[in-house]
Amino acid sequence: MRRLALLKAKNILITGGAGFIGSHLAEQLVDEGHAVTIFDDFNDYYNPDYKETNIARFRDRVKLVRADIRDAVTVERTFAAGQFDSVVHLAARAGVRPSISDPKLYVTTNIDGTFNLLDACRYHEVPQFIFASSSSVYGVNEKVPFAESDALTRTISPYAATKLACEQICSNYSHLFGIRVMCLRFFTVYGPRQRPDLAINKFTKRILAGEAIQRYGDGSSRRDYTFISDIVAGIRASLAYDRSDFEIVNLGGSKTTTLNELIATLEEVIGREAIIEQLPDQPGDVPQTSADVSKAKEIWNWEPQVSLKEGLSQYVAWFRERGR
Repeated sequence: MRRLALLKAKNILITGGAGFIGSHLAEQLVDEGHAVTIFDDFNDYYNPDYKETNIARFRDRVKLVRADIRDAVTVERTFAAGQFDSVVHLAARAGVRPSISDPKLYVTTNIDGTFNLLDACRYHEVPQFIFASSSSVYGVNEKVPFAESDALTRTISPYAATKLACEQICSNYSHLFGIRVMCLRFFTVYGPRQRPDLAINKFTKRILAGEAIQRYGDGSSRRDYTFISDIVAGIRASLAYDRSDFEIVNLGGSKTTTLNELIATLEEVIGREAIIEQLPDQPGDVPQTSADVSKAKEIWNWEPQVSLKEGLSQYVAWFRERGR
């Protein structure tokens, strides 16, 4: 069993705290006795009812602010009232493909919203800021596995570009204003409460229903899948870390899986064969992601614990229980 680093009681703001990753983190932190404020706009990117369900078990133990991170006035008021020790910034417009369709929305939400939060941290003297970045920042990176020290010169989607820009803004605020900032590069997170637009959710739903799944490309694209409990443990480790003022850290499963292997594992877990509808490669998708997690192990003693088959088994059991 993983031993969590000691984390003294904190007053923590989680943006996007009603979403997939945020709700898991919020639930664990309130169970540990931390004071948690969730800042989430419950937008219509997917059905907001999913988020309501995500936080139902612990809703009465958190403070909930229903607002958009682009709303600088509400951000300011929330910080003025909150007196936070830490901010975990998970809120963002997510997804590579939608960012190609509406890049301005991604720039205004992800970059402007992050700026609003960092500026609030500056003026309200919040000492710690955790930023959710993405493996997408590595773009078409031919060196594998991807390491935090790699030169990043070619993102290939507006989503990835906004995440890389935010890392730089975080670095600025850490250097100029003494905020301890951790930028965490997440690698393809999956598990219970996963967004309905993500591949594992779609595949599970369609295989169970006997419907065709859409496979983009020949199935050779590779991803480093990371189970939600491992991501939450990494975020929590970053909250307990105080040995430096700025770090960029990969959080990944540390094992790449082809799309075909993912489908085969899902078939095995579900007990049904998938019907495959073949489609061309999608623009903006990188051919592979692969996380070098040696830095996380060195500074936090963090390593992924959940294998893909174990994680998919947990996910499918949860999906069947919920019926969607």
